[in-house]
Amino acid sequence: MAKQKHIAIACDHAGFALKQHLCLHLQTHQLCDKIIDFGTDSEQSVDYPDYAHLLCEAITKGDVDTGILICGSGTGMVITANRYPDSRAALCYNTEMARLARLHNNANIIVLGARFITETDACNMLDAFLQTEFEGGRHERRLNKITPDNNIVNQPA
Repeated sequence: MAKQKHIAIACDHAGFALKQHLCLHLQTHQLCDKIIDFGTDSEQSVDYPDYAHLLCEAITKGDVDTGILICGSGTGMVITANRYPDSRAALCYNTEMARLARLHNNANIIVLGARFITETDACNMLDAFLQTEFEGGRHERRLNKITPDNNIVNQPA
């Protein structure tokens, strides 16, 4: 697995315990040089978009290439993250989804629903996400069709 330089992580109150576990996993297995933790720092109720925005702004600025977002279901975080043009966030519930998010969609943010997965599953998904490289090829063409500005939205393959 290629070591990441900087990985950003953020969560709401429902994802706090899982965030702590994943940070420990990243450190223990030396999967990155630096973890940038955008919070939250407790299980006290907070608004998930506030934390998704912090992480996505860091992606947009180029401070980090890879992000991890965690909330109760993952849905709110993935919706918020994908409003940023430089974010390609994928909500994952198993390792194959995490692998394909990178392989086919070049996702740069993995989103996890803490209420629906185990800590072990989350670590396995994160490992799959980090060790998979974008395949390119036909997938590059498809990614280019996501942004309407590319003037290729309705052109056939």
